[in-house]
Amino acid sequence: MSFDNITDVPGVKVGHVEDPKALTGCSVIITEEGAVCGVDVRGAAPGTRETDLLDPVNMVNKVHGICLSGGSAFGLDASSGVMRYLEEQGIGLDVSVAKVPIVPSAILFDLAVGDASVRPDADMGYVAAKKAARGIFKQGNVGAGCGATVGKIMGFEQCMKGGLGSAAITLDNGLTVGAMVAVNSLGEVRDPKTGECLASAIHPETGELVDSEEFMLSQVESFGRVGQNTTIGAIAVNAKLTKSEATKVSQIAHNAIGRTIYPAHTMFDGDTIFTLANGDRQFSLDVIGSLATQVLEKAIIRAIKEAESINGIKAYE
Repeated sequence: MSFDNITDVPGVKVGHVEDPKALTGCSVIITEEGAVCGVDVRGAAPGTRETDLLDPVNMVNKVHGICLSGGSAFGLDASSGVMRYLEEQGIGLDVSVAKVPIVPSAILFDLAVGDASVRPDADMGYVAAKKAARGIFKQGNVGAGCGATVGKIMGFEQCMKGGLGSAAITLDNGLTVGAMVAVNSLGEVRDPKTGECLASAIHPETGELVDSEEFMLSQVESFGRVGQNTTIGAIAVNAKLTKSEATKVSQIAHNAIGRTIYPAHTMFDGDTIFTLANGDRQFSLDVIGSLATQVLEKAIIRAIKEAESINGIKAYE
């Protein structure tokens, strides 16, 4: 049975929690048996935890979860709750005196959308991990996508609603690649197949969608605000990969951001993509990378199309 989301990859579970009043939330990916993990950070304003551990030269090889959260840097606390839940289940790196769950995480900025004093915390992360399961889940204004926005190149006041999206592809040879992403970019989002602008800054005088790159090139001085953006996500694959290979898949998958978000990887974004690999069969790394890019593109588009308007912020719908 296919769910057409990241949980199509065997051994991958997902849980979301959001606060519909404060407009923030977190999304958790659980890999109870552990998964080889790599990461690639392209944006210049990231907020992350445990990414140094994923460097191929470092020792720990497998992770037990990924936490994607709103709340800016405060939201990194949510991963502590994920660790607490996994420890209770006896899941983690065995260090003889305890099992230490390895849960890398990344955050996005949503403090300006709802109540800035309420952020995803350890309790929210715990609940999201406890809810993690395989199957169909709602997309758009859920989990880390609850307060996500896009098209902030003219300032937050002109933005549109972002969100969370997921997708998957399975080949006849048994290779499955899935993606999940929370889209919260400075730039606009376009459909890579048609070129249609799906969500961007809304011009305050004309009400039309702004061409973000054209606007950027017209600015003599800087634009945007540090820390108010970031697209974060994860790829999962049922293939046997090394940490170096998983990192390479993350690097290739960033092509999806470059094909859908304009401009991408700016000084005001902290774009981060993880890759989880938990299979025992080897496949072409180029094939995996190509599929990762395709499913991440699809997930980004879904995040925008499934989003709903909040607090006067218009959505694609």
